[in-house]
Amino acid sequence: MPRKDPTLRSYEQRVARVMAHLAAHPGREPVLEDLAAIAAFSPCHFHRIYRLMAGETPQETAMRLRLHLAAATLLKTPETVARTARQAGYGSVAAFTRAFRAHFGVPPAAYRRLGGIGPSLRTTKPTENHSMFEVTLRESPPMRLAALPHRGPYDRIGTCFDRLGALAQSTGLSRPETRWIGLYYDDPHSMPAAELRSEAAFTLPEGTEAPAPATLRLVPAQRLAVLRFQGPYAELEGAYDWLYRTWLPNSGKEPADAPCMEDYLNDCRSLPPAEWLTEILLPLRD
Repeated sequence: MPRKDPTLRSYEQRVARVMAHLAAHPGREPVLEDLAAIAAFSPCHFHRIYRLMAGETPQETAMRLRLHLAAATLLKTPETVARTARQAGYGSVAAFTRAFRAHFGVPPAAYRRLGGIGPSLRTTKPTENHSMFEVTLRESPPMRLAALPHRGPYDRIGTCFDRLGALAQSTGLSRPETRWIGLYYDDPHSMPAAELRSEAAFTLPEGTEAPAPATLRLVPAQRLAVLRFQGPYAELEGAYDWLYRTWLPNSGKEPADAPCMEDYLNDCRSLPPAEWLTEILLPLRD
């Protein structure tokens, strides 16, 4: 791969600083002058540079992060809708409800009551939902990945993918056949959220180097149990619970000593959350 132009490398780092700032302050309204200063760009040109490198405006990045975190809060905590709205940076419950409904198709209170908009996993007996999802077995060839590490809550890995997307776009490595993969090393129920280990990654063609600061991650050929989930990423945890609690013990299979992965099959920026498709990839022993 040709050595990357130092100016382009600098631009990537400066846009990445803005993405990190937006993720660290989801409740703060983006201010042009502040973001431009973080990126060390002129306010006159910042928006255009950010949009072309990130694929969306700073306001769109901020809204997407806010609503994703709000959905996770509604599903995983007892926080009130009003407090969730404030944490997400909305001045009123009404404004939050309008934005949430436009994004997810239902208001926040209904989203919590329904347990999300994906398949309902609420049951009193694990034996009652053996067929909740279809799981298929697949032989996966080796993969070469460009990966960025993430440490902390899994529902905040989106910022890492945003940085990776800008990196892939600027280096010409974002192609129609590119796959976007998350690797998850720990059980979020068993470890403090701040210590969870994961990686955001995309597939690399043979002979291509991982563009810094991403590093090359080699995934060997393996046998996988594949669960396809349709719905918001915030609801994936329920699908994992079903896979481990219900499918795996009844499958006669043993998990391999390798991390679970997620393969994101469509573009969360261009589709409503109800249409997002994710495959959970559980490595199995031969």
